[in-house]
Amino acid sequence: MFTGIVQAVGKLRSLEDRGDDQRFHIEANTLDLTDVRCGDSICVSGVCLTVLNAGATGFSTDVSIETLASTTFLRLAVGDAVNLEKALTPTTALGGHFVSGHVDGVGEIVDRRQAGRSIAMRVRTPANLVKYIAQKGSVCIDGISFTVNDVQGPEFEINVIPHTLEQTTAGSFTVGRGINLEVDIIARYLESLLRGDEQAVNSKVTAKFLREHGFIRSS
Repeated sequence: MFTGIVQAVGKLRSLEDRGDDQRFHIEANTLDLTDVRCGDSICVSGVCLTVLNAGATGFSTDVSIETLASTTFLRLAVGDAVNLEKALTPTTALGGHFVSGHVDGVGEIVDRRQAGRSIAMRVRTPANLVKYIAQKGSVCIDGISFTVNDVQGPEFEINVIPHTLEQTTAGSFTVGRGINLEVDIIARYLESLLRGDEQAVNSKVTAKFLREHGFIRSS
């Protein structure tokens, strides 16, 4: 589990083809890897990946054929920048929102314009994800937690403040770029609960949990 608050911008140092899969070697830049071990999770541009080995300056990870097919990673080239965040610990400040690192789909930047000192961006969402995007709700884009400012049909708008532009890859988002999208996990659980899915019945996130935390109002 992650927060969507990017801790460092690294880059893809090299990649190896491993049959249908790939192995990424990622330069971690300023990310502290002293407490990272084999088997730990790191969020790479919105994708939860398992560390195979970590050194002082970077780590290696395998990327499955499913991940390559479901994210923007097939477009990733050696030297490209990636957003990095280590997994939550009991002492981590939750500055963004709960992010699982499981990409729901690939969206596209369709508009970018100056908005004061910030940049306003409009994102087109895959049709199957539109219902999960709500005004003033949360969305994760390439591993970055954003608040949705506006929703118009299959498109929504975000505001990227100067700090985020400087500390993440968001400054390089251009019109036509594909981006990894993860919708708010609470929206998915809520949908399952309303449908009465067996998965929801067995989940720790129950209607009582949602009501106690303000997601459902008592009638």
